[in-house]
Amino acid sequence: MNEDAAAQLRRLLQIIPRINDGKAHSLDAVARVAGTDADTVLQDLLVLSNRLGDPGGFVAGLQLYIESSDGGISVCAQQFKRPMALTAGELCALELGLAMLRAERPVAEHAAIDGARARLRKVVAKLPRDDIPDLPHHAALGAAGDSQHLATLRSALRDHRKVQITYRAGAAQESTSRTVSPYGLVAARGAWYLVGYADDRDAVRVFRVDRIEAARLLASRFEVPPSFSLESVVREGRVFHTEAAQTVRVRYSPRIARWIAEREQLPVAADGSVTVDYPLADAQWAVRHVLQYGPEAQVMAPEPVRQAVVDRLRAIVVGGPPKDSV
Repeated sequence: MNEDAAAQLRRLLQIIPRINDGKAHSLDAVARVAGTDADTVLQDLLVLSNRLGDPGGFVAGLQLYIESSDGGISVCAQQFKRPMALTAGELCALELGLAMLRAERPVAEHAAIDGARARLRKVVAKLPRDDIPDLPHHAALGAAGDSQHLATLRSALRDHRKVQITYRAGAAQESTSRTVSPYGLVAARGAWYLVGYADDRDAVRVFRVDRIEAARLLASRFEVPPSFSLESVVREGRVFHTEAAQTVRVRYSPRIARWIAEREQLPVAADGSVTVDYPLADAQWAVRHVLQYGPEAQVMAPEPVRQAVVDRLRAIVVGGPPKDSV
């Protein structure tokens, strides 16, 4: 949405609830509410009325009456009646969402978020106990690493500025300095990932945010190529990208093959099993994925991942840390 469209939407969202009382309002009075001139308000309302039926049957109905450019304006819209009430469950969910947001925002923003949470808690406390659903309220964020690093990456995304990061890959013993043009931040499988163009690799790479040890904004700017799409990197909640093209082959037993085949859109073999080749970006993801199915899943290749599964199982039985074999 461009800036003009966003400003028009803000004006309409401010105007409609205020004049949705069944009474006629002068154009000048409505303009004062919106903080703009009468011609702009009239144009906003005409745009709204002309677009209301597009697409037909999808947009909720709103009746808008404009008697004349200098006459009365009235609106009838059930969904915009004031006050716009939230259910008790929605209020609790909103407070929970703010709590999650606080965990990933820099310290400088905590005071504003805490203030909003405190006001919400006061509203919830005034509700009759019977109105509050007796359900557990909990949520979990992906591993975000340092909140200040995450804020720096978001600034780089917003302003299209490169960043210099100090990064330690999962199997690396030492950190390296990388210059990255951030294309996106995504949450997948319990972790946050930075997707961007790495200058030293001359290609798009994926970095786990919790493995970034330092992040610094650079003056250099960049543009995201029109051909780039985050869907090419993250699909179905999994990160499919790596420094070198690799795959992991997993065989699922006949006991669970039918469900896996339906999910992956693959045929079942004659013996009732199904074998899937996954793009491999993180060997430890492959280990976790296979172990969740217990004896019903088996890594067929590559050998380092097979060995990593063995090492993890041995560590579980013996009680020691798994060997770093991948």
